[in-house]
Amino acid sequence: MSQVRRARVSDHRALVECVGTWWGDSRTPEQARELSLLLPSLFLRFFAGTSLVREHADGSIAAFLVGFHSADNDDEAYIHFVGVDPALRGRGLARELYTAFFRSAAEAGRREVRAITSPGNTGSIAFHRAMGFALEPGDHELDGVPVHLDYDGPGRHRVCFHRPITSTA
Repeated sequence: MSQVRRARVSDHRALVECVGTWWGDSRTPEQARELSLLLPSLFLRFFAGTSLVREHADGSIAAFLVGFHSADNDDEAYIHFVGVDPALRGRGLARELYTAFFRSAAEAGRREVRAITSPGNTGSIAFHRAMGFALEPGDHELDGVPVHLDYDGPGRHRVCFHRPITSTA
């Protein structure tokens, strides 16, 4: 497998296809398509330089992280979407991408990284906690997890995380 590289605008189609394929086993085709809508091309048109891709030896995508530095807060960066080929999950690829993102954000003077997930995504919640993220207080609690009701619109509740970073990530 190749090293982590910066994303390119030309990666967009492949990332959208990965979302449809990688999440297809846990969602209906319509749900997987809806999830892929969270990755419009603007993320790579404007944030390719802060997003990361890990390729298989054949050049296909093994894992990716779409993230950016806040335009409104010079201290913050945000991880928007992360995917790992299901055949490679549990091998540290997401951790590798997060660590690389933390490092580049710290080098750019960012001191905190934020992320969100759905309340039912217990795997994501556990992963973020293991990566040193703290749960932000919400306006509701579900199974002991603070939740922000209607965060992304009516019925679209989210769990919000933040993690301080340093120059050594």
